[in-house]
Amino acid sequence: MRKFFLLALFPVAVGLILLYLSLGTPAFGGVDEHYWPQWRGPNFDGVAPSANPPIEWSETKNIAWKVEIPGNGFGTPVVWEDNIFILSAVPVTNGGPSETFSSVARHSHALESTAKSPREDNTAIALAPPAQPMKQRGQRRRRGQREAEPLRAMDFTVMALSRTDGTLIWSDVARHETPHEGKQVNNSWASSSAITDGEHVFAFFGSRGLYAYDMEGNPQWNVDLGDMRIRNGFGEGTSPALHGDTLVVVWDHQGDSFIVALDKNTGRELWRQSRDEPESWATPLVVEFDGRAQVITAGENRTYSYYLETGELVWEGPGLTVNPIPSPVEADGVVYMTSGYRGEALRAVRLADARGDISDSPAILWEYNHDTPYVPSPLLYDGILYFLKSNSPILTAFDVASGEAYYGPQRLDGLQEIYSSPVGAADRVYFLGRDGAALVISNAGEFEVLARNSLDDGFEASPAIVGDELYLRGRRFLYRVQEIGQPDS
Repeated sequence: MRKFFLLALFPVAVGLILLYLSLGTPAFGGVDEHYWPQWRGPNFDGVAPSANPPIEWSETKNIAWKVEIPGNGFGTPVVWEDNIFILSAVPVTNGGPSETFSSVARHSHALESTAKSPREDNTAIALAPPAQPMKQRGQRRRRGQREAEPLRAMDFTVMALSRTDGTLIWSDVARHETPHEGKQVNNSWASSSAITDGEHVFAFFGSRGLYAYDMEGNPQWNVDLGDMRIRNGFGEGTSPALHGDTLVVVWDHQGDSFIVALDKNTGRELWRQSRDEPESWATPLVVEFDGRAQVITAGENRTYSYYLETGELVWEGPGLTVNPIPSPVEADGVVYMTSGYRGEALRAVRLADARGDISDSPAILWEYNHDTPYVPSPLLYDGILYFLKSNSPILTAFDVASGEAYYGPQRLDGLQEIYSSPVGAADRVYFLGRDGAALVISNAGEFEVLARNSLDDGFEASPAIVGDELYLRGRRFLYRVQEIGQPDS
């Protein structure tokens, strides 16, 4: 009887497994959700599923510690075990090493490239191109570029800080270089986020290269992909995506654009596909669907999906607006892509129907072209898609099942301009403004403010949430926000 019962359950179990595999799953499906290993968190949707951070904070309330971070950088803090990984571009003083790190940097920035690429010849694997020589000051700036400051030498630096107290564990100057072109005043020289799998740390500095370290800070390999050429000198900002043993980088610019996949263990190039795209700053999304991983990218001319294993094009569809920055998100086999510069675009694509050109196909479930974001990426939390209008504190909460808004446009009173992307945990949504103000609302179909907060710093980087901790990287400081018992009055 027992044997018969187990046999009867077998087809049910198989069916459930197949159903699970047919749905999209996050790129970090096997990664511990208790950490924040990459841009947009463990499931690449901005949510910390098991966390419970504070609702209220100020300079005198619920601050476990704050430390000054040298240089500039807008990347999200990446957290794994006791490590917080930060990328920063530190101005060099008087032509020598940056003073802040001269006494603590553990490694030389003169790292030899060990990455290998199959594209150098047709028969053997050859060394990847060596790092380019340092650009010199005084290079002529192209017309129309917008510089925040004169071009000067930078130490492009990777840091590991202690989660316990914020002290420096190790640092490395990955590259010492004067940038080849300017940046927009509201961008940074290190706007990408680090990424970790718990064994390696990957640091992407765009035109300054991609670097791999072990968790102790020992360099493993590096790859130089060349120089990006960005219209109007807006600067760079996309982050790599990691799935299994494969790193993916989107290289869209005014030159020859491409998407490239690299072996995370060696830096060896696995495949490369050309793209008819100008600049984009959106980080690619990797999802598992129907037993295969797809790399989904937002673009101005077209949106594309490639098989992670081979680089083969799976589907393509209409482009978004110019200057696509927000990263796509996915749930239950549906991908949501949005952008909002010189236009407005939000599109839901059902992967089960997405093959070839999806321009006029049922794969596009719905579109909503109002009040979409320019810089901040959307937050997808329990079937609700939260997104801001341009860079302003105007919020829409969207029911992704129906393609209709729960509420919005809703003004977030107390906030001004917003570049950081919202994050979610414990049925709450967190917004952080460039002037240091913050707002916490309920994750629900009705708008409810839970708290208003403020710190003495400005924030462009998106927060990271781990356990009962909230990590905020400002222009000057890194904060660990945590519930702390207040003294009796």
